[in-house]
Amino acid sequence: MSKTSSSKIWKWDFWNITTLVIMLLFLLFLVYPLISLFASGFQEAETGAWSMANFSKFFGKRYYYGALKNSFVLTICVTFCAVLLGTPLAYFMATCKIKGKGLIEILIIISMMSPAFIGAYSWVLLCGRSGIVTKFMKNVFGIHTPSIYGFGGMLLVFTLKLYPFIYMYVSGAMKKIDASLIEASESLGCSGPKKVATIIVPLITPTVLAGGILVFMNALADFGTPILIGEGYLTMPKLIYTEFISETGGEANFAAAMAGIMVLITAVIFIAQKYFVNKKSFTMSSLRPIQVKKVKGIRNVLIHIFIYITVALAMLPQVVVIYTSFLNANRAVFLEGYSLNSYRMIFSNLGKAVRNTYLFGGAAIIIIVLLGMFIAYLATRRRNLLTGCIDTITMFPYIIPGSVLGITLLLAFNHKPMVLSGTAVIMIISFVIRRLPYTLRSSAAILYQISPSMEEASISLGCSPVKTFFKITAVMMMPGVLSGAILSWITIINELGSSVILYTGKTMTMSVAIYQEVVRASYGTAAALATMLILTTIVSLLIFFKVTGNKEISL
Repeated sequence: MSKTSSSKIWKWDFWNITTLVIMLLFLLFLVYPLISLFASGFQEAETGAWSMANFSKFFGKRYYYGALKNSFVLTICVTFCAVLLGTPLAYFMATCKIKGKGLIEILIIISMMSPAFIGAYSWVLLCGRSGIVTKFMKNVFGIHTPSIYGFGGMLLVFTLKLYPFIYMYVSGAMKKIDASLIEASESLGCSGPKKVATIIVPLITPTVLAGGILVFMNALADFGTPILIGEGYLTMPKLIYTEFISETGGEANFAAAMAGIMVLITAVIFIAQKYFVNKKSFTMSSLRPIQVKKVKGIRNVLIHIFIYITVALAMLPQVVVIYTSFLNANRAVFLEGYSLNSYRMIFSNLGKAVRNTYLFGGAAIIIIVLLGMFIAYLATRRRNLLTGCIDTITMFPYIIPGSVLGITLLLAFNHKPMVLSGTAVIMIISFVIRRLPYTLRSSAAILYQISPSMEEASISLGCSPVKTFFKITAVMMMPGVLSGAILSWITIINELGSSVILYTGKTMTMSVAIYQEVVRASYGTAAALATMLILTTIVSLLIFFKVTGNKEISL
């Protein structure tokens, strides 16, 4: 091939160089660590020889493969309960006139964005062995309440934490249903439950299943809840963590093998979900959306009771945490009276964790915003083989549980030539990888709404493509970019799975500090730290609503 023809295929301009740099970053910090993870799983710790010993060990002992079975049983039950709770809630909110609807929607989103491990900790305060509800029921009524620990407790915590995902998906689907379909069915004598079963349910089924898969994967990958209240019910994330941090034998390689199994399972589920949604989904133009109607009589009362109780139970952990943070506390015992002692202890003993959370989160957000804007632009405006690869690689974080990502980064960067373990850099890298998709999706979504003709007009007037991007396109993208960045920020400050694997004393974050304080039974400081996280989340959500101009979150 001649030099002239080669220059037509590839030019060393800004965007091609940017594409190469981004590709190299993903190869180094995502693809290479994943390869290291799978390679470690096939190596024997003592000799370094390649073998299937770690996988044989896993599938050869009931203790190990039983954890995988437990995870599947738990997550299937959680998904089923979340669908049972979230679907009728979304239906009633979309079709019935509900008092306080605006506030309810905000509370649902807050409960969704708050970390599950805080919910688990709150339910321990309420229904643990010395919990408020437990002691009240025993002392007043002589009733022994069911234990919050084990399968039942995790099912409760996960369901109340994850049902909003179903609610958000189904709410979006309900808004796209044309009211003429409902009216046509009613004119043919179809009404009440039969109308819902024959018209509404088939239309929202693909959306329910898509939301259900998201619930399934979140519950399967969660680390904090099984650690705090799982007790004898062993799940895969808990098993991987305990094997990896063990200081005896070859647990690191064995943990890598189990982490590889988790990645493969979540990848298969993710691909299956994408295939089903693409095959079964359909587009509907809602010329006349479903109108909200006022329900009368006992049905109206029951609907309101159902909605209020569901949302109240989901918000109860946040309320309990905030309340107990102001109580006098002596480690696991809350005393009479109120004070700010727990907050004073935070800033005297755990101030570094607070600073790290905001410092690392801020650094990660800056990188996420830049990457999100560049990748979105490359994937939509400058499509080629490399940008297509980058677009595909950015889906990887969806299939990597947090604790698994932490292990992959440690295995990859715990030795020369690049030793990052124990540094702030590796924490920030994990945040960027895990939470980039929120900003990337919102950036790409708004870019599709911006006509390329505006960029073409700028270039035709003598402005270079690069200058056009920064002066025209980037400015117009900013609302979408900022909305995604706020969601990325909220999930970063609440991140526990990868942080608990990667942190050291110098790089501890608030979520890790909360986990440690709960394990140490220092409930006062744990509540104060959790309150700071909850309030930061709420303020961030209010900023999100202000920036976007609505009270909806695109998942």
